[in-house]
Amino acid sequence: MTITTIGFDADDTLWQNEAFFRLTQDRFTALLADHAEPDHLHDRLLAAERRNLGHYGFGVKGFTLSMIETAIEVTEGRVPAAVIAEIMAAGREMLEHPIELLPHAREAVERLADTHRVLLITKGDLLDQERKLAQSGLGDLFHGVEIVSNKTAPVYAAIFARHGDGPDRALMVGNSLKSDVIPVIEAGGWGVHIPHGLTWALEHADPPQDHPRFCALDHLGDLPDLVSRLR
Repeated sequence: MTITTIGFDADDTLWQNEAFFRLTQDRFTALLADHAEPDHLHDRLLAAERRNLGHYGFGVKGFTLSMIETAIEVTEGRVPAAVIAEIMAAGREMLEHPIELLPHAREAVERLADTHRVLLITKGDLLDQERKLAQSGLGDLFHGVEIVSNKTAPVYAAIFARHGDGPDRALMVGNSLKSDVIPVIEAGGWGVHIPHGLTWALEHADPPQDHPRFCALDHLGDLPDLVSRLR
C-alpha cells in the first residue's frame, strides 16, 4: 500500500540532543567527584531516571530532578546547597541551548513535505519541545505536530489515524529503536532507524531485523529515495 504519511522524531533525528545531556552529566560527575566514583554515580543516576520516568516524564526537567535526587542519595543528605544550585543552573542552560540541526534534516523534510503528509512526533517536556521546534526553522514544513508523554503502538495508531490514513500507510523515522521504530511496526506501520552516535541507555533495543517493515539507513539524506522505492 502506498505510504501517505511520514512521521519524524525530533531529538537526535532532526537535531542534536543527547550530546548536551552527556556534557551535563560530565559536569554533574565533576561536582560530586569527592562523593562517588564516576561509574557508580552514572549507575545511580540512570536508576533514578528510570524510577522517575513515571513521575516526571522525559526531558531536561526530569533529568535535572533525577540529578538532584542522586546527589542527595550519594551524599547521604549532606550535599551542599551550592552543588544543588549548580545542578539547577546546568538544567536551565540545557533548556536554553541553541538548536543544532543534524545533516540532511532540512533537505529530507522539505523533499518529503512536497509529496506526503509529514508529522513531527516527539516526546518530552511540552515547552522545551515547542522551543526547539520554533528555533529549528522546520516548523512550517510539518502538517502536524504531536508532543506525547510516551511513544507506544496505540499512540502511533491514534496519531496516524488522526493525521493520515492509518498506521498501515505510515512510516516513522527516528534514532531510537525502542521509541521510534518497534512500536510503529507493532501498530502496522513502517519503522526506519537512523542511528545516532549517542543513544540514551533507556532507549536501547534490539533491531527487528527480520521484519518486512523494518529499514535502516545511514542518514536522513537517504530517506526520500527509500520512500520512493516503498511506494
